[in-house]
Amino acid sequence: MFQRILFKQTLSRSKKRCWLTQINQISNDSIKPESSDDKVSDINEKDPSDYPYNTQKVSQLLKEAAVFKDIKNNDWMTTPYPKDISIHQEKKEYDTNPSDTSVLLFPGQGTIKVGLIKKYIDFPDAKELFNIANEIVNYDLLKLCLNGPQEKLNRTEFNQAATVVSSLAALEKLKADTPRVFETCVATAGYSVGEITALILSGAITFEDGIRLVWTRGKAMQKAADKVPQGMLSVSHTPQSQVSKACEEAKKWAIDLGVENPVCRVAIYLHTEKKILAGNLEALEYIEKHQTQFGLTNVTKLPVSGAFHTELMEPALKPVNELLRTIEISEPRCKVYSNYKAEPYNSLRLMKKYISKQIVSPVKWEQCLQKLYNRADGTPFPQTYDVGSQGRMKVILKLVNAKACKWCTVI
Repeated sequence: MFQRILFKQTLSRSKKRCWLTQINQISNDSIKPESSDDKVSDINEKDPSDYPYNTQKVSQLLKEAAVFKDIKNNDWMTTPYPKDISIHQEKKEYDTNPSDTSVLLFPGQGTIKVGLIKKYIDFPDAKELFNIANEIVNYDLLKLCLNGPQEKLNRTEFNQAATVVSSLAALEKLKADTPRVFETCVATAGYSVGEITALILSGAITFEDGIRLVWTRGKAMQKAADKVPQGMLSVSHTPQSQVSKACEEAKKWAIDLGVENPVCRVAIYLHTEKKILAGNLEALEYIEKHQTQFGLTNVTKLPVSGAFHTELMEPALKPVNELLRTIEISEPRCKVYSNYKAEPYNSLRLMKKYISKQIVSPVKWEQCLQKLYNRADGTPFPQTYDVGSQGRMKVILKLVNAKACKWCTVI
């Protein structure tokens, strides 16, 4: 049974908001425009109460990647999910019927549309998730999710944080419908930025730290995307298709056009016959034009401005790594699959490294699903919940493992 409801574990709500306000004020004063040598200014050592509310500094936060430096006291932070629940551990899985266990899958960027949050927002504590997130980032994410505009919600700097909070709001519906979901959960995985949602669920990072991380990540990746024209392509292929050759030829074409050190490669392994390519816009346009030559079909440009999970995101690493140094990692209470390694996190020492590496490395989503659902014939599958993707995670699961998909419920 749950012993506490969301965010009532350590401090009263008013005291917690006071802490959040102080943290935000510290963060606002710590973010300065980058100098020519790309150094980040240190925070002045002052009492948080000495910082007056300054709308200009809030605006500055929205323009540049937040770093949230020098947040040393984590006593005010919480996890949305009880610390003492009985989640299955490795040894217990062999003694448990798999059909009595559950797996939770979370979506990545690009799944949420304006207004969809309405179906979750009235469940207990869902709105409070947004209230706390709003105070951390000094921006009204709930208003953006409810009213748009969609063009703004689609921007990486807003979409990643909105996706994580919306997914956790959807989890409130699951918690209401299936109260034992945390007791039966043996594993979780999140697609791209959804991995942060999974880490919050597992208790590896607190909700507040997760929001600081995803807000910093989104803004830093947006800034990296704005440096040169870039993007992503969804492509279908067969074993006979020449995906690697297409990428190599596209890079040569971009070089001929004057692009320095062009990038074009697989960014996401979606399922057996579909991958997401990412890189410089010139290279992607070459692949679009010559898709038949390389045996590619259904070539579609994604509505994103960044070549996520490629080297073009390297400028985002510095602010993300600085933020990660302020975060305390805890032992996850269930398996959390890493997009970077396609394996469960098994070392707290390496967790921050893998979170960072995921930004510039291919997402091995197909491989994660294969590991999650690989089992002997006749072995039951766990109950899977597609949380907050409007069914997209279930569709991908069906293409990777149709049998496991039969046990998947969309929340």
